[in-house]
Amino acid sequence: MIENFSDLIISWLTSMSISEVAALKLSNLIIFGSVLLLGVIIYLILKYIVLKIIKAFAKKTASQWDDILVENRFFQRIILLIPAMIIYKIGPDLVQDISGLSRLVQVLLQVYIVFILTSIINAFLNSTHDIYQQYDISKVKPIKGYIQVVKIIIYIIVGVLILSILIGTSPWPILTGMGAISAILLLIFKDSILGLVGSVQLSALDMVRPGDWIEMPKYDADGSVIDMNLTTVKVRNWDMSITTIPTYALISESFRNWRGMTESGGRRIKRSILINMNSVKFCTLEMLERFRKIHLIKDYIDNKEEELLEYNTVNNIDSTVIVNGRRQTNIGVFRAYLKEYLMNHPLLNKDMTLMVRQLHPNEKGVPMEIYVFSADRAWVNYEQLQSDIFDHILASVPQFDLEIFQIPAGTDFRKLSLDTK
Repeated sequence: MIENFSDLIISWLTSMSISEVAALKLSNLIIFGSVLLLGVIIYLILKYIVLKIIKAFAKKTASQWDDILVENRFFQRIILLIPAMIIYKIGPDLVQDISGLSRLVQVLLQVYIVFILTSIINAFLNSTHDIYQQYDISKVKPIKGYIQVVKIIIYIIVGVLILSILIGTSPWPILTGMGAISAILLLIFKDSILGLVGSVQLSALDMVRPGDWIEMPKYDADGSVIDMNLTTVKVRNWDMSITTIPTYALISESFRNWRGMTESGGRRIKRSILINMNSVKFCTLEMLERFRKIHLIKDYIDNKEEELLEYNTVNNIDSTVIVNGRRQTNIGVFRAYLKEYLMNHPLLNKDMTLMVRQLHPNEKGVPMEIYVFSADRAWVNYEQLQSDIFDHILASVPQFDLEIFQIPAGTDFRKLSLDTK
């Protein structure tokens, strides 16, 4: 059909006193232009009719994968490929009689097709990642780093193909020659290679996932992981700033991942108050009677008194000297009260460690440490609970004839000065 059309054009041109050689070349150009126009028409039909049908069909289906392919312009890029393939199949042969033009058209079409194929693969990979993100496993095993590695390999292959097309040779000699410059390539892609190693190790060892709360003081990172790719891990800090950490740094350096806390049944509260050692003393009968009125420790005091009385009687202890035998102290009763208070608190996890202990005394007093776990792991609720607990503890200390230690302020010295006057 094309030959008949070409003969018709040549006859028409020769009838206009144009030489047969020139008529042949003009005929090829006219037909080639017609093929280009046909390609444009096919593209417009595909874009404004077929593509709209595909989009309408994707919206009606229940699955999400077709919508994701449309969003990543997968079908749009296939539409760009179809006219190019038609032109590539017919076009170069139509201009083969024109010196140099056939080769130029062929090279340009090959390069264009390679670019379009690359963009199609890129859109498919992006869609694969987006579809994978729809599943819960993506939070445990992210694949963004692997997809980026595949893209880098594809870009290298495409670069070699385009270079081989432009110089008109097979790509294999180019790939063989690349071995000689491998050291340079390793230097250029050092970060990507280290990132690949780091990304594989992070995923294989399950060290970091998107959404994890991590701390890495060296990079001023303290927040939630929002993105993991081949070369970097992005962390949104609690002040809403973004910190970017090299992926390999998470393998070669230490960091803290709070995932264990978030997956457990509680969030630790570990805080102490300082008791003035001068306020620590043995309990008198009057003090014990007063402490018995505190509901949480009434049974404790009675049971403890029976235990101590039995011990002192059996061992024939002289009770006229207060330091003889065993006696209750106000700090011991206070410690027992704190334990009962925490055991009865509805917002603490009783299945995890719950402890009230004294730490090593120092120049600031006796540290009384609270070591418990909040049942609510949300940051705001956790801080609120911790504050409520220590509000109560600080207010309770004077009820046991104890004093909180704190470094004197200027007002304390002024008050002392006025008292002495």
